[in-house]
Amino acid sequence: MPPVLTIRANARAQIRARLLAWYDAHARRLAWRAPAGARADPYRVWLSEVMLQQTTVPHATPYFEAFVERWPTVTALDAAPRGEVMAAWAGLGYYARARNLIACARAVTGELGGKFPDTEAGLRALPGLGAYAAAAIAAIAFERPANVVDANVERVMARLFAVETSLPAAKGELAALAAAFVGPERPGDWAQALMDLGAVVCRPATPLCGECPLARDCRAFGSGAPAAYPRRLAKAARPHRHGVAYVLVRQGQVGLVRRPAPGLLGGMLALPTSEWRTAPWTRREALAGAPVSGNWRGAGEVEHVFTHFSLTLSVYATSGAIRPHPDLLWTPIGEALGAMPSVFRKALERALADEAASPFPP
Repeated sequence: MPPVLTIRANARAQIRARLLAWYDAHARRLAWRAPAGARADPYRVWLSEVMLQQTTVPHATPYFEAFVERWPTVTALDAAPRGEVMAAWAGLGYYARARNLIACARAVTGELGGKFPDTEAGLRALPGLGAYAAAAIAAIAFERPANVVDANVERVMARLFAVETSLPAAKGELAALAAAFVGPERPGDWAQALMDLGAVVCRPATPLCGECPLARDCRAFGSGAPAAYPRRLAKAARPHRHGVAYVLVRQGQVGLVRRPAPGLLGGMLALPTSEWRTAPWTRREALAGAPVSGNWRGAGEVEHVFTHFSLTLSVYATSGAIRPHPDLLWTPIGEALGAMPSVFRKALERALADEAASPFPP
């Protein structure tokens, strides 16, 4: 039986009280978080939760602010052209989230009259919302008692109870530990308090145990090695792939393509590229695969790391008179830099900066 299930009810109540008091005094000020005492906007909570999946708060915040300024409601977002939403998302990564964002906005506006469901089950039925996001929105936006478990909460639970099971096998146990603390009193604040504690105090490598309101209860702290929790298995080496990116420039515009909707970076504007494989590309192979014939010049390489593999892109560039190609979307360079995923932005910037790939026409 997980340790939390054997702890006395009054002890659980004391832990909740101490953490909520800490939250009242130290809650993070976040762009999507409602002021104390105010009701949270479900649209803003939903948008923030989608953006924060596998993205840090500092990185997501300017995107969130730009989105809500441009599209302040889910109805406005649903009415936006798909290409504009995808372009505004560029740089946040994990582009399936952007496609799900569009699909979810369409479902809420078209099927639910612009109102988000107020239960976990209803939220889970929406495109792109998994168990965590549905629980977070239900708790924060609708004050439903829900077990909201992200990486921060897992870390707090693993340390509070010195859980010896390694992640990811420990996920079920950690969720059960967190569930025992869920109750009808301030469920939204409780969820956010746990997440804030993990993000600000119970940090991955350097926990600030001297500032933690739960230190007296924490078994990992008592062990003298809190940073050793949660236990983790050794990570497997990340595979490495190689590809070629082609930069075609004429009259201040760059030739882009729209990547197929399924798959990595699906639906996004991008530079034309070869397949990504384990073996490096020779110059002869790279030129043979170019989208058009031309005076192609090597412009160096760029490196990028995805979740499951790393990538080296060899960059080739050409300019001037370029034969027509039905798949190329000619886009002003400045606009292209803001619309593409970061891996392709790096490649374009590399080509523009490399002396061997210039001069490009103004």
